Amino acid sequence: MTEIVDILISASFWAAVLRIASPLIFATMGELICERAGVLNLGIEGIMVIGAFAGWMTVYAGGGLWTGVAVAMLAGMAFGALHGLLTVPFGLSQHVVGLGITLLATASAYYAYRLALPEVTNPPRIAPFEPLHIPGLSDLPWLGEALFSQTALTWAAFACVAAVSLVLYRTPLGLALRAAGENPHAVEAQGLSVGAIRMGAVIVGSGLMAVGGAFLTMSAFSSFFFEMVNGRGWICIALVVFGAWKPGKALLGALLFAGFDALQVRLQQTGMGQVVPYQVFLMIPYLLSILALILMSRRAQVPAALMTPFNRGDR
Repeated sequence: MTEIVDILISASFWAAVLRIASPLIFATMGELICERAGVLNLGIEGIMVIGAFAGWMTVYAGGGLWTGVAVAMLAGMAFGALHGLLTVPFGLSQHVVGLGITLLATASAYYAYRLALPEVTNPPRIAPFEPLHIPGLSDLPWLGEALFSQTALTWAAFACVAAVSLVLYRTPLGLALRAAGENPHAVEAQGLSVGAIRMGAVIVGSGLMAVGGAFLTMSAFSSFFFEMVNGRGWICIALVVFGAWKPGKALLGALLFAGFDALQVRLQQTGMGQVVPYQVFLMIPYLLSILALILMSRRAQVPAALMTPFNRGDR
């Protein structure tokens, strides 16, 4: 118990929590935008993979870091446009299309990697984002290491939450988007295009998912390797439910999962790691997250028109 307390009060633990949560925040905000508009995007896992590859490959080929982020977002938006085209105007199953997008995007990233680097056995490294040094704040005891030793992408992730909240709850666009997921007929009655709103939400949301993947290669690991996303996309779908489709609560869910993940890594390095099989530690974040999801989702109110195709003029 003493070892756990020592971990929880260490600055390095909280710095790791913010770092682990950052890609989850981007992808969760992207999925939340899609679902608030009425579209379940199960392509999130593959879109994160293609974003991770596109951003990393851009920088490896000589582009700048922010150029890599932009290319990753564009790649995600392209797959989002395909997802939206098949599910919104054509009305195909959102489950089937989403899984197909995941398979297509993942396979495309792996194929492009092998095509560009056929002889490479070890993933090449790039110069990733460096932690930002904020004069006066980065040098503070404990707080400097815990909060102010993050990269620009981590700060961008938290800014993304604020931006999504602002747009959803303080702008006419956000009102229209939420109405498209709750009562699309009311949107149509106002003379707005439900299809255009949903398409835009899926495209923008998919772009954010891809940025979440790019964080892994450009801020966390500095290289691209297979299976690096490792189920984070599916976790983000659960985080949207955990957060009751609200950005603030979804952010807390991402931090909670990241805390469990950072804790299990450090527990493996203690005396417990020599007694308990490491697989048990790997299960901890998922088991605790499932428990929290069960407790929180019982009161969650699902968008009424989620996964419901909309045909203009139908009642």
